[in-house]
Amino acid sequence: MLRCSEVRLGMFIQTEETPNPATLKFLPGSEVLGTGTADFPNRDGADKSPLAQRLFGVAEVTAVFLGGDFITVTKSPDADWQVLKPAVLGAIMEHFTSGDPALREAAGPVHAAGDGENEEVVSQIVELLDTRVRPAVAMDGGDIVFHGFEDGVVFLTMQGACAGCPSSTATLKMGIENLLRHYVPEVDEVQAVS
Repeated sequence: MLRCSEVRLGMFIQTEETPNPATLKFLPGSEVLGTGTADFPNRDGADKSPLAQRLFGVAEVTAVFLGGDFITVTKSPDADWQVLKPAVLGAIMEHFTSGDPALREAAGPVHAAGDGENEEVVSQIVELLDTRVRPAVAMDGGDIVFHGFEDGVVFLTMQGACAGCPSSTATLKMGIENLLRHYVPEVDEVQAVS
């Protein structure tokens, strides 16, 4: 649901709530990453992204996720979005007016490579994730990453707004697991990887 927007220096940033109350989705109205996603679940590794560095410069920011056309920011439990949101909007504005890239290097592959033994099954799983699951998860400010398939078990990681979301377990078990089991009979279960 669209909650707020801010216009400064000719830039319009929309803000949307996500299913995770600790996370907001910011839509700057322009491309954030050309392809792929970048997840910064903490300050470690943020040096790869001038945008993430600016956002982590706001003391109460605990995680940053960059998508194709959105930025997901997670706050500390004791922070209040009403107080924090102007600082986050300011950091995003500062980044886009600086001309710096969102990432210093291209985003890596989204999913782990399949192994030879299960290559056909892995291909089906990845195709379903990419066409049916990832677009829906991106609408909520997150992403899902495939890590592997072994003995009927699919290993996935939830990122962005979906990481730590109260409904992420239900999404994995009732949504994604049921979808994969329906279309790929070799799948018995989905497990989260942290």
